[in-house]
Amino acid sequence: MAPLAVFMQTGQKRVERALDQYLPAETTLPQKLHQAMRYSTLNGGKRLRAILVYATGEALSIEPEQLDIAACAVELIHAYSLVHDDLPAMDDDQLRRGKPTCHIAFDEATALLTGDALQTLAFHLLCKPQTGLNAEHALKMIELLAHASGSYGMAGGQAVDLESTGKKLTLPELENMHIHKTGALIRASVKLAALSHPDLDPAIEKRLDHYAKCIGLAFQIQDDILDEESNTDTLGKTGGKDRANNKATYPSLLGLKGAKEKAVALHNEAINSLEPLDDKANLLRALSDFVIHRHH
Repeated sequence: MAPLAVFMQTGQKRVERALDQYLPAETTLPQKLHQAMRYSTLNGGKRLRAILVYATGEALSIEPEQLDIAACAVELIHAYSLVHDDLPAMDDDQLRRGKPTCHIAFDEATALLTGDALQTLAFHLLCKPQTGLNAEHALKMIELLAHASGSYGMAGGQAVDLESTGKKLTLPELENMHIHKTGALIRASVKLAALSHPDLDPAIEKRLDHYAKCIGLAFQIQDDILDEESNTDTLGKTGGKDRANNKATYPSLLGLKGAKEKAVALHNEAINSLEPLDDKANLLRALSDFVIHRHH
């Protein structure tokens, strides 16, 4: 098995153990809400954002134990965003990771509360004492994740996406939307790990952020390509929805060939950003390649 595959498998198991520990038990009142929280979070997935936290830690020689809470926090925010995105008022999806979406498995009201509760749990975890971090660093992490997930980040990007349905966007407008909607949380994953380093060189921090910005956009481009080329069974969610809903995508603006070339260019830019880092950053390099060659 390739080193990245082993690392991803290990990281997935690690963050899922931690999430299982931090999520309320299904038997704890209110049971239905807690069941829905666990259903929506512990239902598989690539755990890419958590893997990015751990891979950045590897590049910066930070022990995984110092990163578990940050990895859980970004995964909880991601899970909350998917629960809300799937609602009828938003993307109206009935399938997520090959299973019924939260509002289908439970109901819309429970799905709303589930997203709310997952979001607040993420920040509750970041308030906990963390190995090797002082209160100032913890506060910076909270501020970073709040900014990345709020109206200046992920939520703002989703708002623009909803407003743009059926409209023609320019390439800069599309990129700006996805820098926020998809890219903000991917960038936060890398930056949270960087904040765990006691005195990281600002130049290295800047390069890591640029790496994350590039792979965040590349991730979205590959998502758009897969929506065109793949099927529902492979994706684990409804395929072809972007075209059906007349949404602006990279293939619709650039064509499939142009979209694939754009993804490769962003991958190369991400790799170049890591030039000053040694072989410990090879996992980050491999993750960039994974992002543009994944099948779901």
